[in-house]
Amino acid sequence: MASKPCILQFLTIVSFLFPLTNSIDFNFPAVFNFGDSNSDTGELIASGIESINPPYGEIYFHNPSGRYCDGRIIIDFLMDAMDLPFLNAYLDSIGIPSFRKGCNFAAAGSTILPATATSVSPFSFGIQVSQFLRFKSQVLELLSKGKKLAKYLPAEDYFQKGLYMFDIGQNDLAGAFYSKTFDQIVASIPTILLEFENGLKKLYDQGARNFWVHNTGPLGCIPQNVAKFGSDPLKLDEQGCVSGHNQAAKLFNLQLHALCKKLQGDFTDSNITYVDIYTIKSNLIANYSRYGFEQPIMACCGYGGAPLNYDTQIMCGQTKVINGTSVTVKACNDSTEYVNWDGIHYTEAANQYVSSQILTGKYSDPPFVDKMPFLLNIKF
Repeated sequence: MASKPCILQFLTIVSFLFPLTNSIDFNFPAVFNFGDSNSDTGELIASGIESINPPYGEIYFHNPSGRYCDGRIIIDFLMDAMDLPFLNAYLDSIGIPSFRKGCNFAAAGSTILPATATSVSPFSFGIQVSQFLRFKSQVLELLSKGKKLAKYLPAEDYFQKGLYMFDIGQNDLAGAFYSKTFDQIVASIPTILLEFENGLKKLYDQGARNFWVHNTGPLGCIPQNVAKFGSDPLKLDEQGCVSGHNQAAKLFNLQLHALCKKLQGDFTDSNITYVDIYTIKSNLIANYSRYGFEQPIMACCGYGGAPLNYDTQIMCGQTKVINGTSVTVKACNDSTEYVNWDGIHYTEAANQYVSSQILTGKYSDPPFVDKMPFLLNIKF
């Protein structure tokens, strides 16, 4: 299938021109990532809890790669930009994966709050942090026994010099709408963020000093949520997104931003960067045609046709009998025209756009100045 139109490459080049202040050094030796399906590179699939089939992965990997996407996700583009290899999932032990440049603990369906019996993933943020602690302990133990495995494992000082990335919280909010009122969800945000803060403090106590925190995107613009909660036109905004979900996301992000500012004061020897993913994605959905897309909300790989092409009975890549007929859910002809891939996650083309905007630095607090070699490492 065709690669994303040249407009996205042009946007990345233009991003050099933004006048910014407060430089940040991207020369990290390793990355340790925590999150949900937005940054999962195979954790949930490796656990055996779930499986995904073609056409997942068709654009870049040409097979399902454990990512909930037709190709690369945001963290893949960011790793490229830092001239680092894609992160292997913590639980993926097949093929002797290298963890020399970091490890990915993110798992699809994960929440910040502890998992419950109905959770998609048991790997809540606290569990991911515990997995990291075990990972670090085992790495240091193996390194102490000799250099035989050193080429597969991060050096001891990488744990302090590395970048710790976070993209989680979306499922805490989206899942709560199935059983709680809007007011109850808003009231739960401080508890969610206290759990997040406790996890960050554990990592800080283990030597982490470079933190990169993504806020949550516009949940109300995800086809799954529009299909479930958008039947009343009065609950939709001008883009066709569910207003309540987006409002909850905004309130969550305000408090997450405040937490990051607080931690910047508490951890004075650390770098804590807050990244406004919500604004980037909202701008993409509101102005999709400007960036070369034709469908801002409708899923590329789904069932049911316009306007959402999403049906909870059958997911992307599945084959089921629907109304007496066997149906296999396939991808659209050109996923580069779509923002949404499978009704929940973004396409590679949309992830590429979001990444290019992250790298301008203007959506970060503190902002940072792009460096030409840094951006030229991105592989489109």
